[in-house]
Amino acid sequence: MTSFVDRAVLHVKAGDGGHGCVSIHREKFKPFGGPDGGDGGHGGSVTLVVDAGVHTLLDFHFHPHQKARNGNGGAGNDRDGANGETLTLRVPDGTVVQSIDGDVLADLVGVGTQFELARGGRGGRGNASLASTRRKAPGFAELGEPGETIDVVLELKSVADVGLVGFPSAGKSSLIAAISAARPKIADYPFTTLVPNLGVVQAGEETFTVADVPGLIPGAATGKGLGLEFLRHIERTAVLAHVVDTAALETERDPLSDIDAIEAELAAYGGLEDRPRLVVLNKIDVPDGRDLADIVRPELEARGYAVHVVSAVTHEGLRELVFALADLVKQHRAAAPPPERTRIILRPVAVDDSGFVIERDAEGVYVVKGGAPERWVRQTNFDNDEAVGYLADRLARLGVETALKKAGAQPGDPVRIGVREFDWQPNLFVEEEFVPGNRGTDYRLEDSSKRVGAAERKAMRAARRRPYEELEVSPGGDDEDEDF
Repeated sequence: MTSFVDRAVLHVKAGDGGHGCVSIHREKFKPFGGPDGGDGGHGGSVTLVVDAGVHTLLDFHFHPHQKARNGNGGAGNDRDGANGETLTLRVPDGTVVQSIDGDVLADLVGVGTQFELARGGRGGRGNASLASTRRKAPGFAELGEPGETIDVVLELKSVADVGLVGFPSAGKSSLIAAISAARPKIADYPFTTLVPNLGVVQAGEETFTVADVPGLIPGAATGKGLGLEFLRHIERTAVLAHVVDTAALETERDPLSDIDAIEAELAAYGGLEDRPRLVVLNKIDVPDGRDLADIVRPELEARGYAVHVVSAVTHEGLRELVFALADLVKQHRAAAPPPERTRIILRPVAVDDSGFVIERDAEGVYVVKGGAPERWVRQTNFDNDEAVGYLADRLARLGVETALKKAGAQPGDPVRIGVREFDWQPNLFVEEEFVPGNRGTDYRLEDSSKRVGAAERKAMRAARRRPYEELEVSPGGDDEDEDF
């Protein structure tokens, strides 16, 4: 059964916003008390959080699909829907978030670091929130905005101070078990270690972590063996330690050639040239191993390496090695720049920023791109003419009509906003005065042959407002033609 996973593909869906409610307050002796439809709740977002208690991406290996809760819809009597809960996904320290195409979206280092992976959709406004002096009782409400959907790749790069590199069966796992409380699997055959091991080491007042990279052999940087899969776990290390088997049975191998082969793989992988290095000659508890260590030690020191002769079995030389590693880690920490507090960056909108742009695609369609127009389209119920007219009024006030005219659009040309495409009818929704009709309707969207003109509408309004005593028949007056 898989127990360690350092790469996982995650399919994330944020919660959808709840729909707004269309409702009219009614009670005894008050059949029309005004709009009271509540707003829909916002959908839950999906957030990644670094947790010190998580060390693998195993959970996402078995559960790659994650979805946040939707917001509840609004209700009458001014009741707003509940917001969806944010879905918090806990990841190990050192998790890198990438898009499917390989672009890095976030590098999560440090316990408590958060990253919003997908934002929940906004809840739609109810007709109570949409009421205005012009629309006193809207017959429509906004739809909830769909939550964001994204597919990402999570890769774990272990955060360790010291990285142990070397050929299989060089004794890296035995060394970690000897200097820390880690208990990795140890056996006398190659590729026993199939996953990186991490151990915490105490040296005086210094505490540091040590990790090993399994399966480094010639060609590892190009995918041979297990090296390419786990080489990324030493990218964050401060110190590299070559663990060399001085008691290897292969006659064609020797410590110098082993180090040269590993250095060639590290150079091919790249990005590790500036790491300080030392050499650990292991297995001196074997007589032939001690003799070989004494032979190669002067040449390694001539190359500039600090050499430590140890035995992971008898613990000989381990104390000196631990304190030497602690000193290198301490020097690295002292040279590192002090951590800076998170800066809040304010990016004010430019004075001439209209909030949208208009482009023309290869098919001749005018495409309107912008956060506000696209969101308005997503939240519009196109089965309700009044809602469509309200959307058109908002687009006209934003300046979309004027911008389309400047872009060369002609009446009847196709225009696309988000996923909706329609024929452009200029100046249809920019009249100086608009009086809504029956709830859910908009006379401006009716057939032009049946549409009532502005003069007729003005006369109809004047007739509705004319005092009762001005009518042709006066109530209660004497009339010769009345027959009782």
